[in-house]
Amino acid sequence: MGKPTGFLEYERKDGPVEAPGERIRDFKEFHGQLPEKEQRLQGARCMECGVPFCQSGMMIAGMASGCPLHNLVPEMNDLVWHGNWEQAYVRLTKTHCFPEFTSRVCPALCEAACTCGLHAAPVSTKENERAVIEYAFAHGLVKGEAPRVRTGKKVAVVGSGPAGLSAAWYLNKRGHSVTVYERHDRPGGLLRYGIPNMKLDKSLIDRRIRVMEEAGIRFLCGVDVGKDVEGKELLSQYDRVVLAGGASHPRDISVPGRDAKGIFFAVDFLGNVTKRLLDSGFEQVPYELAKGKHVLVIGGGDTGNDCVGTAIRLGAASVTQLEMMPKAPEHRLASNPWPEWPKVLKTDYGQEEAIYKFGQDPRVYQTTVTEFKKGKDGTVCGAVLVSLEPKKDEKTGRMSMVPVAGTEREVPAELVLIAAGFLGSEGYIADSFGVKLNARTNVETAPGSYRTADERIFTAGDMHRGQSLVVWAIEEGKEAAREADESLMGYTNL
Repeated sequence: MGKPTGFLEYERKDGPVEAPGERIRDFKEFHGQLPEKEQRLQGARCMECGVPFCQSGMMIAGMASGCPLHNLVPEMNDLVWHGNWEQAYVRLTKTHCFPEFTSRVCPALCEAACTCGLHAAPVSTKENERAVIEYAFAHGLVKGEAPRVRTGKKVAVVGSGPAGLSAAWYLNKRGHSVTVYERHDRPGGLLRYGIPNMKLDKSLIDRRIRVMEEAGIRFLCGVDVGKDVEGKELLSQYDRVVLAGGASHPRDISVPGRDAKGIFFAVDFLGNVTKRLLDSGFEQVPYELAKGKHVLVIGGGDTGNDCVGTAIRLGAASVTQLEMMPKAPEHRLASNPWPEWPKVLKTDYGQEEAIYKFGQDPRVYQTTVTEFKKGKDGTVCGAVLVSLEPKKDEKTGRMSMVPVAGTEREVPAELVLIAAGFLGSEGYIADSFGVKLNARTNVETAPGSYRTADERIFTAGDMHRGQSLVVWAIEEGKEAAREADESLMGYTNL
C-alpha cells in the first residue's frame, strides 16, 4: 500500500505543535494538521509490507501489538496517498466508529507495530486517521442516518463513555431503539470529564453526539442508574441492558494525613476543571484551584501527565510528579523487540510544559508518599516522600517496590492529585442489576464473552476489562453490541 518506494523517499513529518510557552496560556488543542499535499506524502510512506502488524491487535508478551479495532491501516494509507479521502473515510469506518477521538488520545498502537518503524520512523497513521475523519466532517460525509428498518427491540446503555457510545452506535445501526443513560450533566463519560480539553476538544464530542441523536439514539443525562433509577426498572422497560459505567473506583493512598483538605483524586479534579470551563463557555478559568500552589501529582501514566499540564495552565508555582517504578530506558532493550509495545521513556506534553516552565522534568522515579502534613486549618501543606527499590519476594518470586530506610524527606505540597489508577467498577451499579463482580471488581462474564449470568445484561469497556485505553473501550462496545444483537435476533450481522 502507499507508494512502493515512499518509505525510502519521504521522511516522517508530523503536524505542527504549538510551543509550550504559547499553549499553556489556554485550554485549546495545540496539535495542528499538515497541508493536504504533505499529508498525502505521509500516506505514501506505508510500505506494503507482507504482514501488517499495524492492524493485527495481537497480544504479544502481555501487551497489545497493533490496533485492537483491526483498522484496515494499509488500505486507508494508500487511499490517503492517492487523495481519495472519501473512500479512505469509508474504509476507516468499516471498523471504527469514532476516529476523531482515537486520532487525538490513542497512544497509536498501530504505529508502534509499524514495519517501517523497525529501522526508521513509523508511518504517521494516527495523523492520517485524523486527516481522514476531519475531511469527512468538513465535507458532509458523516451523517446521522436512522436505520431504515427498526427491529422493535429496545436496549438501554448505562454510561456514555467510549464503550457506551460504541455499543449504542452499533446497536442503533442494527435497528434497535437505544437509550443511553449518563449520570453527569453532559454525555461523553471519560472523554468529557476525564481528558482535558487541550487534549480532546469537547466540541468534538458534541459534534458526534449530534450525529448519534440524528441517527435516533436518545441520551438521558443526569440520571445515575442504581441510585436515581433501579436496575430492575430498566430491565422491565428494555429487552437488553449494556453496562458501560467504566472503572470509576479510584485507587487511594492510605497514609497518615490523607484526610487533609486539598487532596483530590485526579479524575475528580480534571472533571471539575473541565465542567467549570464548559459552564462558563471557557470565559472563566478556575485559577484559584492551583495558582501559586506547590502541586504534587502521585502517579504516572496519561492521567498523571494530564494533571501536570492542567496544573501548569492554572498557574501552579511548582509541579512534582511521583512514579513508583524505575525510569524507563530511552531506547528499546534486546528483551523488548519489535513488534512488542516499546517499553521506552515517553515525555508527554505535560512533562514538556513543566520542563519549559520550571526548567526540569517533574517526574521523580521510584518514590512514593508515606505521610501528608497538615496546616493549622487542616489543609495539606507538605508530604513526606520515601525512595523505593525493587525487591524479590522469596515465597512468590514476584518483584515489588519496597521503601528504602533513611531516604525519607519532606517536600511542600499545597495541592495533591492522586492519579494512581483505578481498582474497578463501583459496586452499586452491579448490585442494582444483581450481577456479580469478579476478584478485580469488574463485572463478571464468561471468558471471551460480554454477557453476564443474566442473559439480558451485557457489559463492556473498563467495567468489563478494567482500566484500559479508549481504543479498547470502543472495541469492547462493538463486541458487546454484537453479542447483545445476536441474543436478540438469533444471529448478527454486526
